[in-house]
Amino acid sequence: MALVTTVVHVTGGPQSDLTPLYVPLIAVTAVLMPPASTALVTALVGIVYFADVLLGHTTAMTAQVGLQLLVFVMVAAATAYFASRVSVMGAEREALAGELRQARLEAADVLRSVPTGIVTVDQAGHLLYCNPAAEQILGFKERQWRGRPIMPEFAKVAPEFWAAITATARRGVRAMRVEATVRRADRTFPIGVTTTTLDVEPVGEPRVTAIFTDISDSKRLEELHLRAERLEAVAELSASLAHEIKNPLASIRSSVEQLGRAKRANADEKFLTSLIVRESDRLSRLLSEFLDFSRVRATECRPLDLRAVATAAIRLVREHPDCPEDAVIELTGEATPMEGDEDLLHRVVSNLVLNAVQATGTGARVSVRTGRPGPHELPGGSGIESPVSLAVSDNGPGIPENVRARLFEPFVTGRVGGTGLGLAIVQRAVDAHRGLVLVDSTAGQGTTFTVYFPSARRKEEAA
Repeated sequence: MALVTTVVHVTGGPQSDLTPLYVPLIAVTAVLMPPASTALVTALVGIVYFADVLLGHTTAMTAQVGLQLLVFVMVAAATAYFASRVSVMGAEREALAGELRQARLEAADVLRSVPTGIVTVDQAGHLLYCNPAAEQILGFKERQWRGRPIMPEFAKVAPEFWAAITATARRGVRAMRVEATVRRADRTFPIGVTTTTLDVEPVGEPRVTAIFTDISDSKRLEELHLRAERLEAVAELSASLAHEIKNPLASIRSSVEQLGRAKRANADEKFLTSLIVRESDRLSRLLSEFLDFSRVRATECRPLDLRAVATAAIRLVREHPDCPEDAVIELTGEATPMEGDEDLLHRVVSNLVLNAVQATGTGARVSVRTGRPGPHELPGGSGIESPVSLAVSDNGPGIPENVRARLFEPFVTGRVGGTGLGLAIVQRAVDAHRGLVLVDSTAGQGTTFTVYFPSARRKEEAA
């Protein structure tokens, strides 16, 4: 300010051609300093300039000086206004940039944490993005494949998944809920796939994004519901047939038994009649099991301890003639309170444990565990509230693949001499408690049956 005033004073004061130098001085001050400082500097400029006119150029006191002072004030005000607007816009831009960064971080966190797999590839099939869930489902690491052709790997691991992405990339047709099968070294399981396309500006290069999830639990639950429906239909048919057959069978047995006692009957006739009576008794026992299977209902539900029920059932199995003397049956877990029909629960435990020792034979080691399952143990969508669990594991030969798919159907057994009704009754008893029964078996490594029950009945059931 002092330099500009000196130059203006030396070159003629108000008449100097350098008087406009005050304008950039005021403008720079308005841009670099806050409004209060700008007002102060503008006032000082006006005072110094006016003082210079009064002291050195009194003859120049004209309207021109007043106009110059007015220009100084207007320049200061206008520059300060625009500078404040620019400052506000810069602050808003910084705020928007911060919000954008935060949104990106939050979106990245969401994509990393969701259990749904997300994969994006370009038109050439190079991997652009893959979240952790996709890595876990498909079994590869993003850092190894980012920017590299990934489609041949998709074709190996999940052909239907590859086909859905390829069709979307070529024809732009979205795939809605396509089912694919992932075949990894450790396991094979189904996934549900949805694909979509995105054109990236300004080049317009299309990208394909696939969103997919493991649907093993939903498939398993669907199979369980279908199994329960089939068993219900079979139970109704069994009850009807048993009633229709049992009474005539009793009449046939009685008549044949009387014929065998007749004095005229020879040895061959007596042998044949005794054979008919014996087979009639066997058929009658089978019909009784039919009726037993059809009558499985939870009729007397009350509070009980599932572990105590398991203790009583294990004691009974140890006395069964089919239980080997060297069989070891271990019970672990804590007290497990729940509401249920004690008789049905006793039959569930005894059937599962007896099947385990019968299937394993000599050297059987059976583990029975009760308790509350962890948050991720129960299949998603099961609808069981406050669940309790019962797990029965053995060291037997495992269940053959051709038997496993029909294991809970009546008359299906993998053991010589078995009736095939034990596990069907287990399934019916579990269904009566609105529970689930799952089986995991590996050849040569044993079998585990896991049963989940709701710990309390629904209000409408208790009413």
